[in-house]
Amino acid sequence: MSERVKEVAVEEFQQAKILTRDAVRSGAYLYPFRGILYFISHRSLWKPLLNKLFPTLSLGIGVTIFMFAFTYVPQAAILTVFNGPLAILTTIFLVLSESSTIFSVLSKNFLIDDALLDTFDGTLLSRNLTSLVSTERQVKSGSDPVAKLGKIMKRPFARFTPEAIIRYFIYLPLNFIPVVGTAMFVILQGRKFGPTAHARYFQLKRMDGRQKEEFIAKRQAAYTSFGVPAVLLELIPVLGIFFSFTNTVGAALWASDMEQTSSTSPNLREQAELAKKAE
Repeated sequence: MSERVKEVAVEEFQQAKILTRDAVRSGAYLYPFRGILYFISHRSLWKPLLNKLFPTLSLGIGVTIFMFAFTYVPQAAILTVFNGPLAILTTIFLVLSESSTIFSVLSKNFLIDDALLDTFDGTLLSRNLTSLVSTERQVKSGSDPVAKLGKIMKRPFARFTPEAIIRYFIYLPLNFIPVVGTAMFVILQGRKFGPTAHARYFQLKRMDGRQKEEFIAKRQAAYTSFGVPAVLLELIPVLGIFFSFTNTVGAALWASDMEQTSSTSPNLREQAELAKKAE
């Protein structure tokens, strides 16, 4: 039995090492930060956020204050049994995570879903991907990428599902494990966040369920590496709303880079074939 346990541990370690290597090589973890820089330097992308800023900030502050006022002390008492002195920090993270989840459910369902969609499409237009965006919405003439956005043919962002809420609470007990458990919680959240950030891209590419699953499976490490820093950024109180938009920009930048890579690949293959014939 001990030998079998060792074999399983070695296999898991090797798999984790491969996933980590693939995640690092993908560079996907940089896109949340690229999204911040791109958003700040492109004022035309600010409009969707500014239109929703006041009600969303009010909601975020209200949810965070409520959660700390009524849930911090009892949860800290429970976590102290498992985490000892670290409970002060782990409880803060847990309450922030809970506040972020509640805020995400409310804001993305009732306040900023349209704004995030416009931000994603506007970023693609700013990267000259008009043909991609026009597959699912009207695109007007002009130089302002957000102002060019017309009527939407189909909405891609699914509302927060009961399964997602259940999954979140299943992951919560991980926070009872000092440090490692909290890290695992963030990674699992990030693993789900990554593909969700590309929901609009999958729709613009007109992928069916099977194609989408295959696409994600091939890039699972990259999507997780994108999701982890994105989740951490959105956990920041109040500023999380800002990072929701910059993460959307980062996801769109990643999608545009994917499009550029896929469009140049055939040309590279043709050049290689021509070179072989020339030889």
